[in-house]
Amino acid sequence: MISFGTDGWRARLDGDFTEENVVRIADAAGALWAQTTPGAIVYVGFDTRLGAEHYAVLAGEVLAAHGIVAKVSTKPSPMPAISWAVANDVRSCGGLMVTGSHNPPDYLGIKFCLAGGATLTQDVTDALEAAIDPDATSARGPIAREDFVTPYLDHLCEAVDAEAIARAHLRVVYDPLYGAARGLVPDVLGALGVSVVEIHGHDDADTADIHPDPIEPWIDDCEQAVVAHGACAGLISDGDADRAGAVDEHGRYVAPYKIIALLAEHLVNHHGLTGRVVVNQSTSVIARRAAAALGCRVSVKPVGFKYIYEEMRKGDVLIGGEEAGGIGIPAYCPERDGILANLLLCELMAISGKTLGELVDDLERRFGATSYARRDLRLENEVIEMFRTFLPGLNPQNVAGKTPVRVSHMDGLRLEFEDESWLLLRPSGTEPVVRVCAEAPTVELRDALLDAGSELARGDL
Repeated sequence: MISFGTDGWRARLDGDFTEENVVRIADAAGALWAQTTPGAIVYVGFDTRLGAEHYAVLAGEVLAAHGIVAKVSTKPSPMPAISWAVANDVRSCGGLMVTGSHNPPDYLGIKFCLAGGATLTQDVTDALEAAIDPDATSARGPIAREDFVTPYLDHLCEAVDAEAIARAHLRVVYDPLYGAARGLVPDVLGALGVSVVEIHGHDDADTADIHPDPIEPWIDDCEQAVVAHGACAGLISDGDADRAGAVDEHGRYVAPYKIIALLAEHLVNHHGLTGRVVVNQSTSVIARRAAAALGCRVSVKPVGFKYIYEEMRKGDVLIGGEEAGGIGIPAYCPERDGILANLLLCELMAISGKTLGELVDDLERRFGATSYARRDLRLENEVIEMFRTFLPGLNPQNVAGKTPVRVSHMDGLRLEFEDESWLLLRPSGTEPVVRVCAEAPTVELRDALLDAGSELARGDL
């Protein structure tokens, strides 16, 4: 059995990620695409992990056997580059990327995008799973190798104010976490006049120790490098560069919700854009406060970027973002784009004349400083399933000494309190964990909410 998670499928390199399973998945995708859009183009990419290019070529050959025109990248390709290529080619029906994304280094996977650069929808996911044959086909076809990454990077340069960035003489640290954007972002920023120090830009002895997720503790090296090099910011992207992270000049981690708020203001004030701000349930109230101050309506969706993307498809969206660091700006890209988010942060620093830390401090002065954290509880499957069963009817009257004023079961259980603090409990859809998120005005209250939420998830209350 091959089961898909968000965007596609992943597995351990010493486990289910095999040539046979890659062929089976590509064969199912090729059959579906050939049925709906015969002879269409599919863009195929890969990240920097061991064997990724080999598997991408193999997947392309299997797709080509169905009459699909498979264009396989000539070099490691960020997922946003594939989405952009698909969106800007009317002959394309979708894209496939072999990538470990933000997962540990011993994982590899296959991600998809649909026509228009769209994220994988549940109905297509179900159809793909149902179409997977138990036996791997031996059919292969010819592929084309093409550089579709460079045109995407050129597009990004056109999306920002190159002259303003060049005048600012910025110095930043960039950490691709050994991922697909290594070397690419320094080239783009360098062309824009930014001095860039890249770390984790090539494989070395520490490659296997880095989990390519742009959050703490995996960005400790970036935090230290920013201070050591006197940079105005540290910019980070995950393994396939669809998620963004950041560090200010003092080496302090800048959470994604702060990036969402800063970019929303930047897009309105400096790009003249308007629209809704779409976030998921686990996103801080700071992003919502900033949106309200801009006069932007806020739409709150379940966790998972596919729900944000559904709102982007409807139109009238300024920015969509999730707490995991996925940020989409439909005016420039149809999907999440961590590289674009990093470039826009540089543009914001250049235009404002402020470092990233100064921008964040100003944001907190205007909208308040809160404390946010998440715990991932690894529990026995029976405990998680029992919690999942009781979750729809769970409605505690008192949590950590506080009485909820709003209760939502839209995605798990979210409890909101009078002071705008909140607690979210939800079983993960991809891992055997229950995620417990909380935000409060103080660290002490936040931790009390996290403790109470953890007890609820374990069934101790």
